[in-house]
Amino acid sequence: MLNRKVFLIILILASFAIHFSYFGHPNQIVFDEVHFGKFISAYYTHQYYFDIHPPLGKLLIAGFAKLFHFQPDYSFATIGEAFPDQMYMILRFLPSLFGALLPIIVFFLALELGLKPLSAFAAGMFTALDNALLTQSRYILLDMFLLCFGFAALLFYFRYRNGKGAAWKNLLIMAILGGCAASIKWTGLAFLGLAGVIELIHVLRTRALGARTLGRLVLYFALVPFFIYFSVFAVHFSLLTKSGDGDAFMTPEFRATLQGSTEYGDPAVRPLSLFHKFTELNHEMYEANETLTATHPYGSKWYTWPFMIRPIYYWNSGQLGDLASPLEGKIYLLGNPLVWWGSTVAVVYVLIELFSARPRNRGLAAFLIGGYALNLLPFIGISRVMFLYHYFSALIFAILMIAYCLDRIDNARSARIVVGTLTLLALLTFLYFAPLSYGLPLSPQAFDGRLWLSSWL
Repeated sequence: MLNRKVFLIILILASFAIHFSYFGHPNQIVFDEVHFGKFISAYYTHQYYFDIHPPLGKLLIAGFAKLFHFQPDYSFATIGEAFPDQMYMILRFLPSLFGALLPIIVFFLALELGLKPLSAFAAGMFTALDNALLTQSRYILLDMFLLCFGFAALLFYFRYRNGKGAAWKNLLIMAILGGCAASIKWTGLAFLGLAGVIELIHVLRTRALGARTLGRLVLYFALVPFFIYFSVFAVHFSLLTKSGDGDAFMTPEFRATLQGSTEYGDPAVRPLSLFHKFTELNHEMYEANETLTATHPYGSKWYTWPFMIRPIYYWNSGQLGDLASPLEGKIYLLGNPLVWWGSTVAVVYVLIELFSARPRNRGLAAFLIGGYALNLLPFIGISRVMFLYHYFSALIFAILMIAYCLDRIDNARSARIVVGTLTLLALLTFLYFAPLSYGLPLSPQAFDGRLWLSSWL
């Protein structure tokens, strides 16, 4: 127990230090903040907007900012535009907080999966020391909400499976968190789906599929998550009551519910009910996802993600210093090579072991491979442009597979040496690439030294 507490304290201190260092830098719009900043501002102006993702992430940031009397005074027009005051930091706080919490959630999940505290600590530290996860947490972006809700849902599911606490409470929390994950991005459904498959396999093996069991499955894996998902949209619609940029995506009947639209108050157009607004918007979100044809110079294919072939260029400061010694700050969504490539090796190892004659823990190996596959392979069928951050959920499963491999070391002293060495190497690699995560000034030579692959430019 003492080891767990020590590991947890170290992990908390390290994660919060990593995620809140240089907090607020740069004081300029970075990457997709140009989109999400506008969406969040719409909850204050009440002007309807359209996004291809569910609204919970934007609602969370807008609601938190409301506590600090945020006003939508920013245009969020272009990447690199300077913020006129410090209020933008309030919008960045929640993503950073969730980014700091993610390694802690991974640590507890690894423990619930039956891994030793040292191995669980390694999983948490590798998550904290990944530069790409850090970068994505520092701005007004949604992925940290998705990852925290999703992996926390799995954490409470395994607490239920391990008989810790009241079963119904664990399942209810799992259902709520799973519904929240799906309310950030639809890919969050993979977490509930994974837990549901495990539960169904258990039920079939024990032949316990009676009316009570079926009711439990429907309640916690369908009804509660759907209630959360629907409620999020109900709040969304209650705030967006005026005509806005998103009108063009909706039918006249939908627009008839928006003040200021051509159809509002028109007796010839019947306004939609809440439920029909919900179904129409979700249909339009699906269609928009399916028909997006825009390309992007930093887009990448799913099969390149495990090898980190194509990172994303988020921001640059322009030239700093004099011509004799020019410096420039740049931000890249670029992972820690040791964590990223090491986790890919671990995936291959666990996959081979899973199909070997006598794997040590077939159930855990199957769960990790299944979670990885469920969060990667569906992207095969998506034709629209995709980016490296779509790999994040699968990456966490890959990091857990590093911990699974480390857990195989039976000698305690050897395990401490291996984990300590790998953590130190991950820290050094993290620090080397940290200027590209935090946007710190680099000379041209120092920047070139961090381009290990030509495709990283």
